[in-house]
This record gives sequence, structure tokens and C-alpha cells, in this order.
Amino acid sequence: MTRIYLKKHKEEALLRFHPWVFSGAIAHIEGNPEEGDIVSVLSSEGAPLGVGHYQEGSICVRILEFRTETLTDNFLSQRIHTAYQMRQSLQLITPNNNTYRLIHGEGDFLPGLIVDVYADTAVLQAHSAGMHRMRQLIAETIVEQVPEVNNVYYKSESTLPFKRHFTDIQDGWLIHSGNQESEYWSKENGLEFSIDWLRGQKTGFFVDQRENRALVEHYSNGRRVLNMFCYTGGFSVYALRGGAQLVHSVDSSDKAIQLVQCNVNRNFPDCNRHEAFCRDAFAFLDNINAKTPYDLIILDPPAFAKHREAVKNALQGYKRLNYKAFSQIASGGILFSFSCSQAVDKDMFRLAVFSAAAMAGRKVRILHQLHQPQDHPISIYHPEGEYLKGLVLYVE
Repeated sequence: MTRIYLKKHKEEALLRFHPWVFSGAIAHIEGNPEEGDIVSVLSSEGAPLGVGHYQEGSICVRILEFRTETLTDNFLSQRIHTAYQMRQSLQLITPNNNTYRLIHGEGDFLPGLIVDVYADTAVLQAHSAGMHRMRQLIAETIVEQVPEVNNVYYKSESTLPFKRHFTDIQDGWLIHSGNQESEYWSKENGLEFSIDWLRGQKTGFFVDQRENRALVEHYSNGRRVLNMFCYTGGFSVYALRGGAQLVHSVDSSDKAIQLVQCNVNRNFPDCNRHEAFCRDAFAFLDNINAKTPYDLIILDPPAFAKHREAVKNALQGYKRLNYKAFSQIASGGILFSFSCSQAVDKDMFRLAVFSAAAMAGRKVRILHQLHQPQDHPISIYHPEGEYLKGLVLYVE
């Protein structure tokens, strides 16, 4: 096994169980590792610090196990079993809910791996070369450890950061029972949603907003609801179940509009309280009818900053978007505002929303501070795993 020695005093982060080894911390390498190889990391004095996946780039090693130079034969099955047991103990897997995240990267001590479950199908996404190379073993272990799952789909063409050394990166079935229907539905809190892991964003559905969608349902009764960047319409469907007077869903993608209509029709046939618009978000907010303003608005945009160099522009985007919502929302209205940009921390986001409220001259109170749900856990040793931030605001 390749051995990677760190520079003097660069082992502190690993001693605190942070799972990343940066290229600048490396003194020298014994061997010629290929991307995805399992390597051993040692201190400058030769003390074993951990074993993990090697990859070119600023993050050179993602640690799988600390204070050892080897992985046990049942390492992977133990990690997946533990992750599944945790979801069971949190009562996430029920007859009314078969949609959940099974593996959340560093939060489940499997850095570089994301697995979402939709009824009997798991969708696997690799964010590292090591997890890509292990994909078939991971799929087989999931089916072995999760009784409900008998299909595994691989969806990593758009997520692997380094592809030049691989010729086998292709989305497709790793394990397939052959019983799949052309249209696939899964259940979240008693509501049904169409899942398109072949062409959809992420793994086909934004599992991380489950609890926040339920909160929208709680506040929707009798309100006029606007769901911006609606994608599959999760917030819209929950708002309708919550008794919203009307729900408008807006997205710039025609495919997303078709999805939200499909999901609304599935859960509320012949519903006359919903309308969807294929429009630019900023243009739509500029043209809201002032005579009938919305009194619940959801802003859940795609990540404005996917890396730190884009943070400044992202904050301006969040400020502009929230300013438009504050300017349009009815008195006594409730604004749900989110950021899923990992590079934007919660203090930055809150300051951008605060600035927007001040610019709009509205009296605003914070009702809830939101984050990702329990099946997207954050390792206490890896605070970078916290990415979803949200505010629920009461606007006078």
C-alpha cells in the first residue's frame, strides 16, 4: 500500500478526526498511487494517522478510517449497516415515507459517497475517484444491508471532479431487478412524487427539504402561496395539502413545470388551486399583481456559489432575490428563504437577507432558522458538511 507522509505539525487536523488531507500538508509519497487507490497516511515521524482514498487535487486523501494502516474486510458493510440503523432508529423509514438519504458522505463517515433511497431503488452518486471505483461493491452491500432495496442506479457523470483517468464513467444500473416501471413514484410523508433519476437534478429529488416542506404545510392554510424555483413542486404539493387558498409554482425549466404539474395531479386530481409558470424568477417577482399579493413565498434557488471565488456575487444574488420578495409580500406574510451554497455560511446568508429586509424597509422577525434534516447528518469533526441554510420570516 502507498504511504503518504505529512509535513511536521500537519497532522493536527487528522488527530481531531477531520477527514481531509490537503496537498499542501504532504511531505512525500512512497509509491505511485493512482486516483482512487487506498493509501496510508502517516505523520512526519511515521505514526499511522489513517487510511483513505487518494485523488489528485487540493484534497488528496479522504480518510475512511483513522489511526490505522488497514481497513477491515467488513468495513463497508458495517458503515452502511450503521447508517441504515440510524435512519430506522430516527423513524424515518415508515409506510408513509420511503424516501430518505441513506449515506451522506462525511456525515456517515464515507467521504465522497451519496446514496438516496426511493422505495425499492437506491441512487448512488460518487464524488471521489475512490467511491467510483468501489461502486459495484457499494451497490451489492446496499442490497445486502437494506431489506427494502433491490435496485441500485449509478448517477455520477456530473459529480466526479476528475475524469481524465477513467473511461468507464457512465450512468446506469448497477443492480436491476427488471421490475421497474417506466414511471416511478416514491412516498414522502404520505405524498407521492415522481422520481426521475435518469434526467433529474441531483439523484432525482431534493430529499434534504423534507422537514422544511412539512413546515410550509403547517403555515399554508388559507394563504396565497408562491413557490419560486419550484423544480418538482415539493413545496407546492405540501402547501396544497396544508389548505392553501392558491399555489403558484415558478421555474425557468419547462421540464420542471411538467414535473410539478404531474406531482400535483397525482396527489390532488382536478385541483383548481394550483397554477404553474415557466418564467425567469426575477422577472416574475417584478410583475406580481400588487392588488392580490402573495402572503407566503418560498425562495429555494439553486446554489449561487459552488466555490469560494463566487461567494461575493452569490451574496449579491441572495440580497437581490430576497429584496424583491420583501418588496412584494403582503403584510403579515411569511417568507421561507434558503441557500444550499456550501461556500456561503449561515452568517453570510443571514446578513444578505437582513440587508434585503432593510433595503425594502419592512419590519421582519425570524420565526425559524432551518437546516438540513437528520438523514443529512454533519460529522462534528467536519463542519463543512453543513450546507443547507434557511430562514422563516414574518413580514409586517
